[in-house]
Amino acid sequence: MRLKYALAWPAIGASKYVAAREPILEYTFMSASANFDALRVVLVSTRNPLNLGAAARAMSNFGFVRLRVVNPFERSFREARSAVGASKVLLNAEEFGSVAEAVADCGLVVGTTAVGHRHLHHPLKRLEPGARVIRRQLRSARVALLFGSEKFGLSNDDFSHCHWLLHVPTSATNISMNLGQAVAVCLYELVRNGRIHQPPAKLALVSAVESERITQLLYRAMQSSDYLQRRPTADAEERVRRLVRRLKIPAADVEAWMGILRQVVWKLDTRSKR
Repeated sequence: MRLKYALAWPAIGASKYVAAREPILEYTFMSASANFDALRVVLVSTRNPLNLGAAARAMSNFGFVRLRVVNPFERSFREARSAVGASKVLLNAEEFGSVAEAVADCGLVVGTTAVGHRHLHHPLKRLEPGARVIRRQLRSARVALLFGSEKFGLSNDDFSHCHWLLHVPTSATNISMNLGQAVAVCLYELVRNGRIHQPPAKLALVSAVESERITQLLYRAMQSSDYLQRRPTADAEERVRRLVRRLKIPAADVEAWMGILRQVVWKLDTRSKR
């Protein structure tokens, strides 16, 4: 995880901008334990260049670069190479004449399926637990993730090269996903739980002295606006002080708050003198 910083709202009436170093989380895609470069995305008998390009682009989006194609429709493969954001993945794609050749160097081979009415002879895992197994395997060996043709999916012969099958849960009324979507969903799941999550850095809060400065300015604004005359309370100042402390104002925002309140007080005092 890396931290970036944003520029805070400038204090009104201040002579210069005040930069508040407020951390913005930016998550990395790579897991400390999984070697995603060891994943081989294998597309079998793809025919539509748009689908092939979308699959390659999804790989590029999530940081996967090893694409293998098995018996692609020649025109489809040729036209897809110009896909926006995916040209590098496609230009480096490896072409094979059979599934056996495409997965020969992989320690784990996983096929994807919509299931439907097919009778399966392999263990079937949902995407979430299946992705965890794949990540563990990627620590020590190459993994092939197979996607079938748009019309028929993977054949039983293709399945015979797989150790188990992966299933993305979809609506029963439309179980089949577009090829590019299926690749994107599967790769996102691999990346999602592989991210390194860290809590955001805690911001330093205002000191007691700065909190009191804000309290007094806010109290002064309430007096100048006649708020306290319309809603008189004996402990108004104490209430304002408690309110300010509950806000947990970051120390980097002190000058912005002070600038805003000074401007409000000045404006109210100027009007009252007219």
